[in-house]
Amino acid sequence: MRILIADDHRLIVEGVKLKLGELGPDTEFVVAMDKAELRETIHSPEAAALSLALIDLAMPGAQGNEHLTEMIEQLPHVPLIVLSGSEDPSLMKSLLAMGVQGFIPKAYSPDVMLSAVRLVLSGGVYVPPLLLQEHVDGAGTTPASPAASAQSAFSDSLEERLRKLLTERQIDVLRLLSQGKPNKLIARDLGISEGTVKIHLAAIFRALNVRNRVEAVVASRRISGL
Repeated sequence: MRILIADDHRLIVEGVKLKLGELGPDTEFVVAMDKAELRETIHSPEAAALSLALIDLAMPGAQGNEHLTEMIEQLPHVPLIVLSGSEDPSLMKSLLAMGVQGFIPKAYSPDVMLSAVRLVLSGGVYVPPLLLQEHVDGAGTTPASPAASAQSAFSDSLEERLRKLLTERQIDVLRLLSQGKPNKLIARDLGISEGTVKIHLAAIFRALNVRNRVEAVVASRRISGL
């Protein structure tokens, strides 16, 4: 499997490569540091072998979203995930509407990124939990933070429906999970061990009939009717 990573920050590139290496020993990476390198890559004969592309929204030399549009038009068979420092729901919606398969804010944890990538590789679309708040508050309202977005996403109606499937503690774990928190921080916030968090997560996955963290958040959104 060959993955394209396009970002002008070497530390981010190396961090993404390190985490996505967990996908398997056969995972290979192609790196582009600016728009010129990205264009050269997507127009090369080797581009046909790409399995996935993760591209920074703000690539040096790019004007707006033109580099993303070019990627989609040139390689429509390659799933595209956008990496960005922005957490603007309206931006996320516009990019998902134009055909990207995922939007990952750079503030999210490496584990969330890995789960999102697995979801996209399996044919799904990763929608950040932040979009839940934008839906609840209506057009033109932007959440202040991922934590605030996830908290509001768990409305009374949603919690009532989840209580039919999950325990109170499991709902607490799911709420923190929707904020993009890793097991260690979930355990700290709830005053339980990481092992207990894993047990709760396994129970949540079974109850919601999902395979991973990202799918659990998406499933909770569907239960809410959003």
